[in-house]
Amino acid sequence: MSSALETLRRDFGGDIIEPGGAEYESASRSLLASGSPACVLRPISVGDVRAGVGFAAGAGLVLSVRGGGHGFPGFGTNDDGVVIDLCKLANVEVIDKERHLVRIGGGATWGQVAAALAPHGLAISSGDTKSVGVGGLTLTGGIGWKVRKYGLALDNVVAAEVVTADGEVVRASAEENPELFWAIRGGGGNFGIVTAFEFVAHPTTDVFYGKIAFPASEAATVLQGWADYLRAAPDELTSIASFANPFAGGPEAPVEIYVTFDGDDPEFAARAIDPIRRLGTVVDDDVALKPYADTLVDGATPPPGIQLLTRSAFVDKESVPEVLRILAEAGASEGSPFIAVRSVGGAVSLIPDDATAYAHRQAELMFVTTTAGPKPVVEAARPALEALWGRLAPHVNGAYANFLASATEEDVAAIYPTETYERLAAVKRRYDPGNLFARNHNVRPQ
Repeated sequence: MSSALETLRRDFGGDIIEPGGAEYESASRSLLASGSPACVLRPISVGDVRAGVGFAAGAGLVLSVRGGGHGFPGFGTNDDGVVIDLCKLANVEVIDKERHLVRIGGGATWGQVAAALAPHGLAISSGDTKSVGVGGLTLTGGIGWKVRKYGLALDNVVAAEVVTADGEVVRASAEENPELFWAIRGGGGNFGIVTAFEFVAHPTTDVFYGKIAFPASEAATVLQGWADYLRAAPDELTSIASFANPFAGGPEAPVEIYVTFDGDDPEFAARAIDPIRRLGTVVDDDVALKPYADTLVDGATPPPGIQLLTRSAFVDKESVPEVLRILAEAGASEGSPFIAVRSVGGAVSLIPDDATAYAHRQAELMFVTTTAGPKPVVEAARPALEALWGRLAPHVNGAYANFLASATEEDVAAIYPTETYERLAAVKRRYDPGNLFARNHNVRPQ
């Protein structure tokens, strides 16, 4: 590898970080995983990305691609391989003011994007954490605070610049390489490294954002009422229900209903949000008008040794009552995982199921369970967690790739239904026949 590395040094304009270097300890790990890669590359140009891909492929090394580094399975690092860290490819530029067209580097974070677009009065619905990477979130979904009005983050992508496994730079859009464009909107990092996205942003005002909390004892009725109301609520309202927070009392923790109303008219906002306030006994209500960028929170870094066991699934309309009943019952039990339920529907469901590789358009809810702690604590919680998911299994479907801590074949099958997977595999055969981009929820080139 040494001769290949020397060649890379001549061709690479960014940083090459190796074991023993001053930055190696921090560069070698992602937010949720440790690693010991042979080198970490931080490109400053598309040419650098091409050189990095060529180096990894030529040396036969495992390749990880890192955006924000938030991936629960730890795809953003590895042992003895190459990490291409895109953090220096983070420009955010409005390239067409009339169309609200924005070009965003593949290494940008959503906090950077929100801050850069705010002076232009623009926004992109993008998740809920500032430090999450644009690339990782967008390539597999993007259920953000305006998802019911503007769809998934990937629904607002109109083009992408992609470095493929053979080092070529291709443009993917509805007109150019349309099958690749279809695949990267939901198919994850399986097909190349996206060095830049083009999004259509939307004009934004300040928004009404905050939480309305209810006693844990009212969880069952509040959750059912919340889901019933969201079914008919205006698309300007997006909401998440969370409960059984182990850091706020576990089974005694309040049920917290987070809301974002996309608009700054207090009367319209009250009309949309007040039905939630009437669902039970309000013990806290901090909903207020604030800039959209302030709806994104700072991502927490777990202490060393803390593991996160995260799992997700989708719920169709007919299964909502039973799933919420099971989750409310679980949340009232000692040792319950932290549970968060997200409203989807709205604009997401208006796009045809096969228009992108994101295949769960008709789901009404997406929920996540998270167990956190040192490894012995997480392992001790597994039997109860498996029992809970066993009860849920007949009533849920699929999985949301951005909230999965594992990457088994079962996980991949849950993310991608058979027809979607087969179409993705055909794209994979064309653009990455050697499966260089395997550090993801992997689609194999069949």
